[in-house]
Amino acid sequence: MDIVIRGAEVADGTGSPRFRADVGVKDGRIAAIRADRHDSARLDRAQHDSAQLDGARVIDAEGLVLAPGFIDMHAHSELAVLADHDHLAKLGQGCTLEVLGQDGLSYAPVDETTAPQMWEAIAAWNGRLDVDYDWRTVGEYLDRLDRGIDNRGIPTNAAYLVPHGTVRMLAMGWDDREPTPAELEAMKAQVAQGMEDGAFGLSAGLSYAPGMYGKTGELVELCKVVASYGGYFGPHQRSYGAGAMEGYAEMIEIGRGASCALHLAHATLNYGVNEGRAAELLKLVDEGLDEGLPISLDTYPYLPGMTMLAALLPSWSVAGGYGALTERLRSTELRARIIRELDVEGTDGANGVPVDWSKIEIAGVAKPELRDLVGLRVSEAAGERPASAFFLDLVERDEFGTACLMHVGNEENVRAIMRHGVHTGSTDGVLAGDKIHPRAWGSFARYLGHYTRELGLMGIEECVAHLTGRPAAVLGLNDRGLVREGFAADLVLFDPQTVDARATFAEPRQQAAGIPYVFVNGALAIEDGRRTDALSGRSIRRPSLTR
Repeated sequence: MDIVIRGAEVADGTGSPRFRADVGVKDGRIAAIRADRHDSARLDRAQHDSAQLDGARVIDAEGLVLAPGFIDMHAHSELAVLADHDHLAKLGQGCTLEVLGQDGLSYAPVDETTAPQMWEAIAAWNGRLDVDYDWRTVGEYLDRLDRGIDNRGIPTNAAYLVPHGTVRMLAMGWDDREPTPAELEAMKAQVAQGMEDGAFGLSAGLSYAPGMYGKTGELVELCKVVASYGGYFGPHQRSYGAGAMEGYAEMIEIGRGASCALHLAHATLNYGVNEGRAAELLKLVDEGLDEGLPISLDTYPYLPGMTMLAALLPSWSVAGGYGALTERLRSTELRARIIRELDVEGTDGANGVPVDWSKIEIAGVAKPELRDLVGLRVSEAAGERPASAFFLDLVERDEFGTACLMHVGNEENVRAIMRHGVHTGSTDGVLAGDKIHPRAWGSFARYLGHYTRELGLMGIEECVAHLTGRPAAVLGLNDRGLVREGFAADLVLFDPQTVDARATFAEPRQQAAGIPYVFVNGALAIEDGRRTDALSGRSIRRPSLTR
């Protein structure tokens, strides 16, 4: 064996009780599992053998839990995995696979016109890292991941979803209208090509331009293409505030109409209008499951959300792109209309709820001269000025690259949703910005530490299943997500007594505690709590299906 992990308590990703075992890793795979004599009789997947496993390297795992590597079902690391060798935000908390292309906006597929538009459109999420934007198709992006950093690979494994807004932009720009038949066919062709290239499904960002202009019928047609490849639809739905239930119901209707698997992205219910309403959402999910619809969801274990500050704007104001928005802001009448919708009516971009500027925190800026604003609520930064007018000036001055934290969550809803049987974990981790959300560095450790050990909302085995086996099943992976012989050796060893998130809102870039070892494809990426030089991640592509 290349490595033997000796005496670990194995939480294998199925939710079954832990068992003590030695686990051998060879050539990037789990080559052998030898259970303790007292446990082996009740295990299908582990063998007992009197001969001890031997390896070139032996790790003493006494007191540690061995789990499959954690799968981040909602990640924003498209550029980070190509620019940040250490990538401690994810590796440090045990994440070995990230699902990219989220919220309907990402870097492929594009052409020479839309590539620079996309680069700027999501700078608030991903920054403007020193990465050559030299791909155009989904397949070319996945190939670029395989080349990785200095042609060595990437820190974590990465899967991809075809982003609806990016596809829409490619077919018809930023127009707020329904596609022509020819444009819809062009969008379907792009989705099909992305699936052929290895994407796992279609994402959507239905409160972000231009994806927010897509109607239900358009999404059903695109999801039919996804379904024909065995993929899933992963939408950021239209509202997480007023109209949240209607938004979730629409997503379920799209899945039903397209006979497509549905995975609800960062499924949450925010603002006072939704306090205590998790049971209503879960009832919708259960009714769909009872019909036989494949539905799953993910959450991050924090109350605040994070996005680009410009996302709060009404959709009509951004039609045609940020250049068109800039022109509208020159109009006294249109500017007053935007402010009225922000402050009084509630915009579709702000989840249909009038914006409380005291709950919107400036988290990152593109322009260095604006960094003094980071950490201030918009109401504080505005001073004597009306907050909404200050907001409009800020997003324009910062070239729409400002990020924000939105302190609008509800703890009761978070706890109820995370306990559901189809729940999976995610970070929704935005890594760019001066003051990022701690979920980027802490989500998985917080699930295990705060919610499992401290609050006892679920057992360790169940929590591990939420973070490993269940998301692997959603993705349709047949060799990851479980501690099982022959599976890829994406593994994490954690101390159940000390694992926890150290990232805070004041200091968000803090490596998780209690996770001393992380393996990616059999190579140690974290050893004794420190980052190694390994770059053993690669693109993970959807298994081919006969259509």
